[in-house]
Amino acid sequence: MAHTTQDIRGRAVPRALPQPPALGRGLVLLMALAAALSCAGNYFAQPLLDVIEGNLHLGTTAAGLIVTAAQAGYALGLILLVPLGDVLDRRRLAVGLFALTAFFLLATAAAPTGPLLIAGTLLTALTSVGAQVVVPFAAALAAPAERGRIVGVVMSGVLLGGLFGRMAAGALAELGGWRTVYWVNALLMAVMAVLLHRRLPRLPRTGNADSISYAGLLRSTLALLREEPVLRRRAAFGAFSMASYSVQLTALTFLLTGAPFGWNAAAIGLFGLVGVIGVVGMNIAARLGDRGRVQAVSATAALLLTLAWVPLLAGKTSLLWLTVGVILLNIAQQAGLNSSQNVIYALRPEARNRINSAFMTLFFMGGATGAALASVVWSRAGWNGISLLGGTLAAGSLVVWILERVRAVPEARPRPGTVTR
Repeated sequence: MAHTTQDIRGRAVPRALPQPPALGRGLVLLMALAAALSCAGNYFAQPLLDVIEGNLHLGTTAAGLIVTAAQAGYALGLILLVPLGDVLDRRRLAVGLFALTAFFLLATAAAPTGPLLIAGTLLTALTSVGAQVVVPFAAALAAPAERGRIVGVVMSGVLLGGLFGRMAAGALAELGGWRTVYWVNALLMAVMAVLLHRRLPRLPRTGNADSISYAGLLRSTLALLREEPVLRRRAAFGAFSMASYSVQLTALTFLLTGAPFGWNAAAIGLFGLVGVIGVVGMNIAARLGDRGRVQAVSATAALLLTLAWVPLLAGKTSLLWLTVGVILLNIAQQAGLNSSQNVIYALRPEARNRINSAFMTLFFMGGATGAALASVVWSRAGWNGISLLGGTLAAGSLVVWILERVRAVPEARPRPGTVTR
């Protein structure tokens, strides 16, 4: 059956809508595992900062730049590479990005100096956005009635990849040094590239690669931020929340390696597993969102994210309060992310890759900013300063949500399918 849709320049063009291939459980799990492994490499350095700092003779600020490079590289990949999924063969794009990530992981593992390690981390993160190509790929393959569940499973892989990546980094560092986890993940990413090449079906391109330049593609992605006020506000909401979350991720290693804790890299990696509870927050948010409670989820997430810094402050000398704060922060951050995705993916289904690119770029730019600020604040004000910084950034997400609701009242009725509640 012929339908009309819009190409990247906004022109109506006919398009056939073939039935997507059946999406079996095995393929869903493969895509979730692929997303997990792709994202994991961006978190290896976090529990290893103290070890890397000593091995490569780096200062605390320089070591913190490794985390910043991972966040910034991922943000660059989101804006420069993910939009290509609207005009290129998505299977070929995903496989190519996974193969490149394997290569850059090898380069990172072999880095003899701090600057080269930072460069390797940046390039690895740049191509690791293959995970963000796999997520909309799963959405395209899924039947409408199960699309939310399928995307949720693959996104859970993204979350768990970061958590287990930190744990694996700490454990493997104890066995064979901090470089070991990079060697291992490079091998796994190469294997995953082969499996994706064999298992992912070919899908028709959503746009015409011959009708627009690469620069035009990027302009069309940025144009979405200008044309969609809901996308702008949700991107700001996500950026503030990710900045607050990233402050905790970066500074937690410095806190746990010093007095009164004195933990090694393996223990820090294991402690990161408490963040698995964030999956619960994501699933609860998804169910409530399906029932039309997206805005209530967003408000609760922003408020909880801010309040979580109270037990985190007390966690300076108390493992119990530190654990409570980390759990609350993970639940809030994941619930807020899920609610924002629920809103933005309903805006323009035909431009989902570019919407995802615009949103996630600003989301991880917020994370990179939080990581950079955390390194500076820790060296000058310690954990007290970190708690103030994280709480302030979290409060920023709450302010953005309030402004969103205030400005939504006089705005015109949204297009059909847009989530407003």
